[in-house]
This record gives sequence, C-alpha cells and structure tokens, in this order.
Amino acid sequence: MSEQTVFIGLGSNLDQPVSRVLQAIHTLESLPDCSLQARSSLYRSAPMGPQDQPDYVNAVVQLTTRLLPEDLLDRLQQVERAHGRRRERRWGPRTLDLDILLYGDRDIASERLQVPHPGLAQRSFVLYPLAEIAGDLRVPGLGRMQALLEQCPRDGLLRLPESALHAG
Repeated sequence: MSEQTVFIGLGSNLDQPVSRVLQAIHTLESLPDCSLQARSSLYRSAPMGPQDQPDYVNAVVQLTTRLLPEDLLDRLQQVERAHGRRRERRWGPRTLDLDILLYGDRDIASERLQVPHPGLAQRSFVLYPLAEIAGDLRVPGLGRMQALLEQCPRDGLLRLPESALHAG
C-alpha cells in the first residue's frame, strides 16, 4: 500500500492528562509503518459529554503510514488499552482517546470506522489543533479548514503554554 497522510486526535482527562498525551505522541512516533510528521500544541477543553468530569487535554498529530485504515485503528486501540482505557460511559472520562480524524482524502464508512471523524467540524478541540499543523487543509466532504474554523467557536478552548508541558 502507498503511504498515506493521516491526522490523529488525542485526548485525556484522567491520570495526569498532559503526561498521558505526551506519552501517547511518543508512542505514535514509534509505531511500525508510521512516521510522525507534525504535532500541535496541547489544548485544554471542557468535557463534551457529562460535565461531572475533569477538563480534557487535547492535541492532533500528523502521521504518514502504510497501514490500512482498520489496521491503524487496531494499533491505536492497542495504545489506548496500554494506557488503561476502559469504555464505560459514552463521552465519559478516559485516560486516553485516539481518533483517526482524516486518512488521506478518503471517505470511510464501515462498521468500525468513520472518516472524516463524525463531528470533526463542530469540535473546537479538534479543529483548532488540526488547523495549527494543517491550516490550508481541505477536509473531504466538509471544505476548507478556514471556513470550518469560522463556523466553530473556540468554546473556552485554551492553548496550553510550553511551561505546562513540563508540569505533568
């Protein structure tokens, strides 16, 4: 298979989320058949689902990969499990969440995988980090990044300063 450019969304709100996201980025960097091309800053966002949980730390990375989409999904789920991810409550707290946001210019709709990721255009914690590393991107089926940003308020999204990355 030819190499594809993919974007992965990362999120955590349990067990030192800044460290979790940074560790996950390091793990993604060393995945077989993948190469890290760029990573966004880290961002803090309010939980999307139930509000009785801590704020999230989010980021987006750009990888190139030779893995097929569902093989990449399997690898990402292995990384989530290695970080103690348990799927207990929809939109509930989690140690690590890894989502395939985009896989090349493909539109994928299978039982296990939807790409572009559903809700991508409405989620500031995805769009703003994605725009930071791929500002001129055209999202398949959704349009240009700048137009998507204009339709998506920041909703309290806060870019974390570099000093926060060393605080754990």
